Amino acid sequence: MEMSCSNCNQSITAHFCANCGQKKYKRIDKKYIWDEIQYTFLHTNKGFLYSVKKIIQNPGKTAKEFIDGNRVNHYKPILLLFVLSGISAFISFKVIGFGEISANAFANEAVTKSFMTKYMSFASSYSTFLILLSIPFYAFCTKIAFRKWGHNYYEHIIINTYLMCFYTLLSLFVLYPLIYIFKSNEALILQLSNFSIISLPVVFIWMCRNLYPEKTLKAILFRMIAVIVLLIVTFLLIIILAILIGFLIAIANPEAFKHLIPKK
Repeated sequence: MEMSCSNCNQSITAHFCANCGQKKYKRIDKKYIWDEIQYTFLHTNKGFLYSVKKIIQNPGKTAKEFIDGNRVNHYKPILLLFVLSGISAFISFKVIGFGEISANAFANEAVTKSFMTKYMSFASSYSTFLILLSIPFYAFCTKIAFRKWGHNYYEHIIINTYLMCFYTLLSLFVLYPLIYIFKSNEALILQLSNFSIISLPVVFIWMCRNLYPEKTLKAILFRMIAVIVLLIVTFLLIIILAILIGFLIAIANPEAFKHLIPKK
């Protein structure tokens, strides 16, 4: 049914005004309120659950679709990761108590336990931020390793975002239930956590097989090794830079580090 746009008075023949983008008038009802609630709290609009399902089924194909322009049904990947990592942090540290489990694993070493308690407290508070902050570094390494395969740096940010989305979903649906079941066995929990981290390169190789279907597995494996080397070098450089900055600050302002020197 044709009607006039309530914003610019142009004729509307579809769901949106072709002139200003105003949505075609619809009386506010139960469905309208429900759609608004979804959009307000999760911006789902049917895209959130759709993207989650597609990522679980095939993260590489999902990333390729989004990069190639098929985005109308997809939730924005960076926002998706933000939501998923927030849910993951809440379940991991508030429901399961992963921070306490990690600290108890080092109960026999007081210094290590104290450090782990502080570290896990920091990680639980800023986990979402830390995950998002790490993606530009991962994208930098994958861009260099795959520099001749057609994707620019910003597309590699999206690729790595989908990788982290899949890893987060894997944690939510597989790792956390196992942690909850075996939470009394701290050593096993740490082994499961380490295994989940080691699985990241395997997942990335699977993604690349769908991102670059024309490439051989050998070529992908070679570049995966290059990514790992680049990540190690990058993090070592960051550590060295942090130590150097701390050293320079100590020279410029020795009083700031005076409390760290043991008293005789």
